[in-house]
Amino acid sequence: MVTFALLFLVAVALLFDFLNGLHDAANSIATIVSTRVLSPQYAVIWAAFFNFIAFAVFGLNVAATVGSGIVDPAVITDQVIFAALTGAICWNVVTWLAGIPSSSSHALIGALVGAGIASSGLRAIKWGGLGKTIAAIVVSPATGFVLALILVLIVSWLFVRSNPLKADRFFRRVQFLSASAYSLGHGGNDAQKTMGIIAVLLFAHGLSGGSFHVPLWVVLSCQAAMALGTLFGGWRIVRTMGSRITHLTPVQGVCAETAGALTLFMATYMGIPVSTTHTITGAIVGVGAARRVSAVRWNVARSIVVAWILTMPAAGAIAVGAFYLAGASGLL
Repeated sequence: MVTFALLFLVAVALLFDFLNGLHDAANSIATIVSTRVLSPQYAVIWAAFFNFIAFAVFGLNVAATVGSGIVDPAVITDQVIFAALTGAICWNVVTWLAGIPSSSSHALIGALVGAGIASSGLRAIKWGGLGKTIAAIVVSPATGFVLALILVLIVSWLFVRSNPLKADRFFRRVQFLSASAYSLGHGGNDAQKTMGIIAVLLFAHGLSGGSFHVPLWVVLSCQAAMALGTLFGGWRIVRTMGSRITHLTPVQGVCAETAGALTLFMATYMGIPVSTTHTITGAIVGVGAARRVSAVRWNVARSIVVAWILTMPAAGAIAVGAFYLAGASGLL
């Protein structure tokens, strides 16, 4: 049955998706902006387009993991979803205002787990799905780091005799492709998390025909909300990702974006909701370290890691508070 509460929560979920695009826009465009291949205003349009069309390339494995593989769908209620979205949105807004590239993905997962535990205790958690998501906190940036390091070494060997000016022009063109691939991976993995939330909400209201699935209107609305958020950009975080960690050249931008895209493609195929922030940060650090270890501003990278560690428990704690507040107020 369609109720006001259901419509309200779907709207809140799409607001989170919009904020996800706003918060994570830097992940898609930081490298191509910092290398001055594209200006920020054109870069966000470019990224938003590939964010939107990602649904035509990837399946919905990540949406299934978020919707039914982290918290038992049987314990999902309007109150649980409201608390989860509130926790994730509040943490996203705090970190966005502070210019901290934290993970929208892990904010949502942490808030969902917090709301599930507040509702039904530890029995609500599906530890297999949560375990692989937590493991990805380490694995995704490590994979991005290693792939970027390898790509820099391969490219350096292949172009060792090339004219530097010609090589620079070549990689400025190639960066359009690598940035497109990364934005595609970003839209494919991140938008599916909100799809999973809306789909499990529809399931809880008995509107899924008795089985969990993601309707096409949910897919299109989530991709559109994320693309719209990306259009508005996240300039504080662009500066952190694009220049404060390490100075990037076009060849390094290509290597970082390609490494990040490959990592996201693999994770999305396996249905793992990884952090695009973690992934691109690992890749950027990788290309910086390939030049020399001192090229990386490790104090900035360290502060980002601290934000990663805090994200899931902080968002979870906010969600617990929101759950009890919603219950006490009788809103849901």
